[in-house]
Amino acid sequence: MNRWDADHESTAETPDLAALAALLADRTRAAICIALLDGGTWTAGELAEYAGVAPSTATEHLNLLVSGGLLAEERQGRRRYVRLAGPHTAETLENLAGLAPYRQVRIRSLAEANHRRALHHARTCYDHIAGALGVAIAETMTERGLLAREYGLVLTTAGADWLAALGIPEAGYSPTHRAHVRTCLDWTSRRQHLSGAVGAALYRHALEHRWIVKAPASRILAVTESGRAAFRSQLGLPTEVLTPTPAVLPPRGP
Repeated sequence: MNRWDADHESTAETPDLAALAALLADRTRAAICIALLDGGTWTAGELAEYAGVAPSTATEHLNLLVSGGLLAEERQGRRRYVRLAGPHTAETLENLAGLAPYRQVRIRSLAEANHRRALHHARTCYDHIAGALGVAIAETMTERGLLAREYGLVLTTAGADWLAALGIPEAGYSPTHRAHVRTCLDWTSRRQHLSGAVGAALYRHALEHRWIVKAPASRILAVTESGRAAFRSQLGLPTEVLTPTPAVLPPRGP
């Protein structure tokens, strides 16, 4: 009989979920990760300003996020640039945001209220469309048989033909072996929006054909007039999905 030799310990690797949770347990680090869901590359100074902290504090948080594998960095001279480690990181963050409880935040102006409504309506989630528009695209494609649910969403033959007719045949192939069709749990509605290679290809197509435009230094997407016509003709999306409702602040008391 083999006996365990206590003098010669063996080790094995196991996922450290608590370590990942600890990285996101700080509101500043969480805010930095959410900002980087725009798919862009930010400097440490830009993220410090966004999060409302001192540059030295932002640097400490960035060091933890990079060493923890959530962010990637590159340096150009004295400048340090950071971004999300990849699309899977973005999808994980969006899914976690969809599971997170809501907390109340104070809205101080009509401009801020409209900014939040626009963010809920349509935004980037790294390299695909999120918000009410992204959810509507995924649900309508499923209703029309362009996507089907088979242990998750899959692209149907009709869906591949539809993409090819739009001029997106490359969506079926990802040189980085990225999943063809994936979904994220959208935090604004707790419903799924389309990600993966197909979601990214649709986003690129919509940008290149100016169906949507991206607001400067923001995740917000605006649907253009030609985009509204295209989404209506291609997917039958209703007007209320294509246009955010302006916010109206309640009147102040006497």
